[in-house]
Amino acid sequence: MSSVFYVAGVVALVSTLLVITQASAVHALLYLIVSLLSVAIILDDVGAPFVAALEVIIYAGAIMVIFVFVLMMLNLGPRTVAQEHAWLRPGIWVGPGILAAILAAELIYTLTRTDRAETAAALVAPRQVGHSLFGVYFIGVELASLLLLAGLVGALHLARAAAKEEA
Repeated sequence: MSSVFYVAGVVALVSTLLVITQASAVHALLYLIVSLLSVAIILDDVGAPFVAALEVIIYAGAIMVIFVFVLMMLNLGPRTVAQEHAWLRPGIWVGPGILAAILAAELIYTLTRTDRAETAAALVAPRQVGHSLFGVYFIGVELASLLLLAGLVGALHLARAAAKEEA
């Protein structure tokens, strides 16, 4: 394994621990994005660039947008707006910014130092990935989608219950 793998692994572990320990949902979301990007770098380093691209597009992109919408749905009034302004001060970007800078440096290092011709023989076609995901791993994919849906429904239920209590 290369040093890129180990550094990205440490960044993934640190940012994932920070996701779990953050009291603010916005801070946890920022660290989760960094964690997902570091996992994508790990996947690219072990020779799975297509899966790394899927990780960035699907998880760090699309699912994070869903989480942002859930956070927007949980916005319960003027008190929450004042709290968001306090959370969104420039200092909160330091931690995710440093971790993202480490990942960006690793990505630049990998792209400039690695010969892509040597990994081209091991590339997997998107069709094969689709057959694997919806063939052998069908149950895992469906369980993951149900888990994400349950999380969304649970967040909506909690938001409605909290809104009824305030009213």
